Amino acid sequence: MRIGNVQNIENNSNASYKILAVDDEQGIIDSLSIFLKRSGYSFTGITDPMEAIERIKTEHFDLLLLDFIMTPLHGDQVVEEIRKFNKDLYILLLTGHKDLAPPLDTIRRLDIQGYCEKSDKFDQLLLLIESGIKSVKQMNEIKSINEKLENTYKQLEQSYIESIETIRYTVEAKDPYTRGHSDRVSQISVLIGQKLGLSEQDLRRLHIGGLFHDVGKIGVPDNILQKNGHLSEEEYAEIKKHTTIGAHILSSASIFQDILPIVKYHHEKYDGTGYPEGLKGEDIPYLARITAIADTFDAMTSKRVYRNAMSLETVIEEFKKCKGTQFDPEIDEVFLNILQNDYHLIAEIQQKYQ
Repeated sequence: MRIGNVQNIENNSNASYKILAVDDEQGIIDSLSIFLKRSGYSFTGITDPMEAIERIKTEHFDLLLLDFIMTPLHGDQVVEEIRKFNKDLYILLLTGHKDLAPPLDTIRRLDIQGYCEKSDKFDQLLLLIESGIKSVKQMNEIKSINEKLENTYKQLEQSYIESIETIRYTVEAKDPYTRGHSDRVSQISVLIGQKLGLSEQDLRRLHIGGLFHDVGKIGVPDNILQKNGHLSEEEYAEIKKHTTIGAHILSSASIFQDILPIVKYHHEKYDGTGYPEGLKGEDIPYLARITAIADTFDAMTSKRVYRNAMSLETVIEEFKKCKGTQFDPEIDEVFLNILQNDYHLIAEIQQKYQ
């Protein structure tokens, strides 16, 4: 009785796994159907390899049993097609004779997990299937764990971002004339990055880096941030500390490591006269050079108590004059092209984040 119970438990657990068998001999399919259903597996048999490929595109299977020598496609050709859209399916090849097995390099290249000679007895095949299902189960568990970890990481990441957002909004509340500044710098930086053909990953760094590039101003005294007039040398020295303060604030969270160069170096100048380290030319991180242009542009076109916003014509002349001195000449040229030919894109950003 106990043995029967154990068998029933195994059969019940197997039922959740779906096996697809593909063989152009209907007799083989019928035999596999009887054998695998008796073992408790959910089984589907197909004699047409082309139909099998289409079926796998639309339906989930945990394991594929595949005859090697078939018409119109051999098993390795079938796997070749399947691997174009499904890298995870566990595949076992069935061969009529060991001499007809595919070359080892083909098995490795197509990520075929194993092969078995056809026989009237299915003991060896059953062992391979059981081993395959165990591997599938383990991979599913690993995926589940990774998904949970990823969700936890995303929640943690969101919490960090929300915390830094609070600091950013506090900075803008301290200095009302910079309200919306970080949003505009973020969006304009991304626009420049798009024109430069940067990757989605770099565009995301520009977006986040632009949002938080001035977060270090939380450490600058209010009387300096809110001063209505030009700063003294001592006051300017305090302002310049915001780049290193911001990098320090963000450095404790691993999710911000990629944007630290933007936060720390967006006030460096191409000729080496910027701060905090006086970096020059290519030594300045590339994304920081982009953010520097967006940051300067927004400062030029924002109204202050001590001056009005600069006109577009004046801004264009300034960027022409500062090409190769304050700004990276290549990025400057791309930005000038935006100002002269696609300014409506910037105007939309300015209107959105007034």
